[in-house]
Amino acid sequence: MSDTRLRLRVSPGATRACVVGRHGEAWKVRVAAPPEGGRANEAVRDLLSSVLAVSRADVEIVAGAGARDKLVSVRGIEPAELERLLAAAAGLVGA
Repeated sequence: MSDTRLRLRVSPGATRACVVGRHGEAWKVRVAAPPEGGRANEAVRDLLSSVLAVSRADVEIVAGAGARDKLVSVRGIEPAELERLLAAAAGLVGA
């Protein structure tokens, strides 16, 4: 199974980690960790591995490690399933 690419807009320093919904072509997520020392990136990997039911090792930030807009590669999940799980986590209708 190939990797699925996912665009994210990340808001660090939130009250809790969650998938918020769509942000243009990307998904918006919030994480509680601050952006210092890569802690927010690690929190993003934790959140996605939990929401998508994949191992943490299968979630890799491939671009934007120092920015709010990130490109993430997820192994072991098809694009349609990834979209469905993110929509369900965000509480969107039809998920």
